[in-house]
Amino acid sequence: MFRSPILLAAFIVLAGCGASPAPQFFGAARHELRLEGIDFVVFVKGGRAEVIRMGYLRRSERDRVPALMIRAAEEASGCAVAGPAGGLYRSPSLPGDTGEARFQLDC
Repeated sequence: MFRSPILLAAFIVLAGCGASPAPQFFGAARHELRLEGIDFVVFVKGGRAEVIRMGYLRRSERDRVPALMIRAAEEASGCAVAGPAGGLYRSPSLPGDTGEARFQLDC
């Protein structure tokens, strides 16, 4: 009886460990890439891409990440990045966030 709630809690914690898309990207194609030693998960849907950086980076290692996020979106989608996604697909992150970004694609 006591083990059941513990197992359920452990399952919930482990389920949150992977990258999952924002609701706007549910049903998107998922791509996993490693660029310059950094892992990214890219969700591509309807001319837009959401890029999530995986793993931990020290502050001094983050300067190159925004350019790598653009590259990851382009490699995963086969399209050029036209700029940040707007409207409903706009990123809720603060400018300069190196953990998540959303882009409008030019295909």
